[in-house]
Amino acid sequence: MKNIKEMISNLNNELVAIRQKLHSEPELSWEEYETTNYVATYLDELGIPYRRTVPTGIIAELEGGKPGKMVALRADMDALSVYEIREDIPYRSKTEGKMHACGHDAHTAMLLIAAKTLSEVKDDIEGTVRFIFQPAEEVASGAKAMVEQGVMRDVDNVFGIHIWSQIDTGKVQCNKGPAFASADIFKVTFKGRGGHAAMPHDAIDAVMIASTFALNVQTVVSRTVNPLRPAVLTIGKMEVGTRFNVIAEDAILEGTVRCFDKEVRLHIEEQIRHYANQVALMYGGTAEVVYEYGTQAVNNDIESASLVERLTVDHFGPDAYHIDDPTMGGEDFSFYLDEAPGCFALVGSGNTEKDTRWAHHNGHFNIDEDGLRIGAELYVQYALNWLSENK
Repeated sequence: MKNIKEMISNLNNELVAIRQKLHSEPELSWEEYETTNYVATYLDELGIPYRRTVPTGIIAELEGGKPGKMVALRADMDALSVYEIREDIPYRSKTEGKMHACGHDAHTAMLLIAAKTLSEVKDDIEGTVRFIFQPAEEVASGAKAMVEQGVMRDVDNVFGIHIWSQIDTGKVQCNKGPAFASADIFKVTFKGRGGHAAMPHDAIDAVMIASTFALNVQTVVSRTVNPLRPAVLTIGKMEVGTRFNVIAEDAILEGTVRCFDKEVRLHIEEQIRHYANQVALMYGGTAEVVYEYGTQAVNNDIESASLVERLTVDHFGPDAYHIDDPTMGGEDFSFYLDEAPGCFALVGSGNTEKDTRWAHHNGHFNIDEDGLRIGAELYVQYALNWLSENK
C-alpha cells in the first residue's frame, strides 16, 4: 500500500491523457458506445475480465490473490447537451452541443488507472474488486438499469467518487449520512378557457391560474415542511399563451423537488397536487399533475465514510479532509446503496488560478487535473483497505 501513491504518480501522464481524450469525445446518456468500447479495450490490455451491459456500460471484475469479500468501485461516463464555450484548451469537445460539463470523463479516467494499479498488486488483494463503468447518470436511470442487470450481485460494499469544482484541489469530502438529495421532476398542466383579450369575462385565464400557482406553491416548503428538514421546490419552466391579444387556455409548468427525507418527499408531492387542484378550482379551470421520482437521497454509511476520512488524512494530509454541508444536487449512486452499504465522496478540482471553479453543467466547466491523482489513489486505497479490514 505504501507504493500506491508512487505507482499512480508514475501513471499521471496516462491518467491525464485518458481524461483529455474522453473529454474531446463526449457522448450523451445511453449513447456511450465509443466510450464503452474504449473502456473495454483498456481492460482487455490489462487482462481484466468484464461484461457489457445493455445498451452501454461495463462491469469488470478483478479477483485478488487471497480470498475475501467484494467491494465495488463506480464511475459514470455520460456527457451533457452543453455547448463548450472555452476555446483555449486543445482537448475541447469535437462535437458541438455536447460536453463533459460535469467531470464524468475524469471519473472514468480515474477508475481505469485505479484498475490498472490494482491489477499490478492483485496478488495482495484480499478479495475481489468490481469496477462499474456506468452510463446515463445525467438522466438518473443508469444506476437503476445496471442494478437490474446484476451489477450489485454479491457486492458487500460500494464506493463512488465525483470530481467537485466547488472544493479546492487536494481536498476530499465524504459526509457521514446525507450527502446528496433526492431529485424528482413534476409537470403541472392547467386548462382554462381561451378567449379574446378584450373580453376576459367570457374566458378562464390560464395565465392567472399558472401565476397564482407558481407564487403560492413555494409555501409548500416554507409553511408546511418542518424547517429542520431541508427541502427545495423550484419551478424552472413555464409555457403559457400563444398571442398578445388571446387569453391563454393552457399553461404548463415544470419543476423539481429536492430533499433528504422520504416522508418530506411524499408530503411535497401530495401538496403540489393539492395546490394545483385548488388553484385551478378557484379560477374555474382544471389541473393535471405528473410527478416522477428520480434519484433517491444518497445517505452514506457512517463506517464507510469514516474510512474515507481516515484514508484522506493518512494519505493526503490532515488538512485534506473537507467538511461541508450536503448538497441538494441529485446522484443516482443512491440506487447502489439500496443494495449494499457504501459511500460517495467528492474530490476537489477547484483552482482559481487555473480557472476551474465554474459550476458543474456550465459551458466553461473544466477541472484542475492535479486532482485526478487523488481520485485514482482514493479508489485504490478504499478498495484495498476495506477488503483487508472486512474479512
